[in-house]
Amino acid sequence: MIWPAEQLAQPPGAPLPAGYTLRTYQPGDEQAFYRLMDKVGWHDWDDARLRPWLYRILPEGWFFIFEQGSGQMVATSMATHDPTWEQPFCGEVGWTAADPAHAGRGLGRAVVAPVVARLLAGGYTCIHLYTEEWRLAAITVYLQLGFVPYLKAESAREKWKQICEQLARPYTPAQWRVG
Repeated sequence: MIWPAEQLAQPPGAPLPAGYTLRTYQPGDEQAFYRLMDKVGWHDWDDARLRPWLYRILPEGWFFIFEQGSGQMVATSMATHDPTWEQPFCGEVGWTAADPAHAGRGLGRAVVAPVVARLLAGGYTCIHLYTEEWRLAAITVYLQLGFVPYLKAESAREKWKQICEQLARPYTPAQWRVG
């Protein structure tokens, strides 16, 4: 999915639900991050896996949401430099996760919106993200924020047609970017 060129001057807004706090990375957040990633099914996060990502995360670009009552990390997302052959100055919304016990509260939108804003503030005119087609809740969040499908390969058209059917959304490939 990509952030549309016509929205480069408009970072998305998303309210932070009551009872939660948003902040950027502080040294020592790693263990809470690993626990959160484990909760969402990514069980292999540790210092070795994180290390290469630390070189790509923009300064003040790793966001977390904490539940105020418990102090537990409940959502995360990264603004990373992600060059491609076609776009050497591309940014990525990466490793977005929200604790399933807090589902339905808007945490995904609340943690991704500042990531997009950080990438835009950093001058990125190419912003993308990757997600699996079965992560319908995540896709819904990205669409609500303003991301659009990227039809780089012909096979993407059929996948997006199925996704749109599953989400009961209009299938409008003429409005999306084709690679």
